[in-house]
Amino acid sequence: MLQFKKEGNQALENLRLSGDFPPSWQSMEELERTTDHFISRFLDERYRIANKIGGGSFLAELLDRALRTADTECMDDGTLPENEKLELVQALDRQNLTMQLYPRYVALLLSLLEKVEREEGRKFTVLELASGSGGLALALAEEAQRRDLPITITGSDIVPKFIEEGNRQSSEKKLPLNFQLLNAFDLPEFPEGSFDLMVMSQSLHHFTPGQLAIIIAQSAKHTKTAFVGIDGYRSVLLTGGVPLMACLQGIPSFALDGLTSARKFYSELELDIITEIATGKRDHTVTCDWPLSILTVRFDG
Repeated sequence: MLQFKKEGNQALENLRLSGDFPPSWQSMEELERTTDHFISRFLDERYRIANKIGGGSFLAELLDRALRTADTECMDDGTLPENEKLELVQALDRQNLTMQLYPRYVALLLSLLEKVEREEGRKFTVLELASGSGGLALALAEEAQRRDLPITITGSDIVPKFIEEGNRQSSEKKLPLNFQLLNAFDLPEFPEGSFDLMVMSQSLHHFTPGQLAIIIAQSAKHTKTAFVGIDGYRSVLLTGGVPLMACLQGIPSFALDGLTSARKFYSELELDIITEIATGKRDHTVTCDWPLSILTVRFDG
């Protein structure tokens, strides 16, 4: 439930037949506006189809609309002190460790880099966007070091306190990892193809469709192998389950963030649409690895 594959595919097909998809764009500003507008049109068309079908389909659509929110997570609140933000992202790291999510992420990312290691025999580079306090980047660097893999990892976030904490941990553990202060949807002019892999985990829903499209479009310029986006699977079960798990930390604002995040997860078809608008191609996959949706955009043919 809340994926609406039948209704969503019909809605998208209607928009394709009308010649409105994929929409064109010329600048990042236009890409952002175009993507936000198209996702809104897609959801309206999906609603029209669900209404026509009626019954359970329409009731589920009404539920999805009731759950959707544009609320900002506490950890994204610009007025919240950085120490309190750090407490929230560290709570997320603890939750991921408890659920054994980081080993799954690391295995996925390293499998994508096997070709580079096997065929080119050179050091490969990874950029993680919106790293928080660096849980995934640290786990990836530790596993790479354990395997003696030739890798350089850059973690990034827009919050200076996160960068400070990430670099502190990396230095203590002597890992091939550094953290930089970067805005995920306004990246600096890195040399073209600077990274083999660009990754964003559990942060896709923190961005509007247009902002996410900008991130994906930028990754096509800076990345040689793939962009990987990992986030929660949009479902009623996770809408209740994510905040319930978050409650175990005993931090009310973290539990509230869990609820807000689960309400903002993108459906797989929404991720598919955003990516096609951003790249103008269909060289990507969106798959479910419960409780995750995984977007993989390939740049290596």
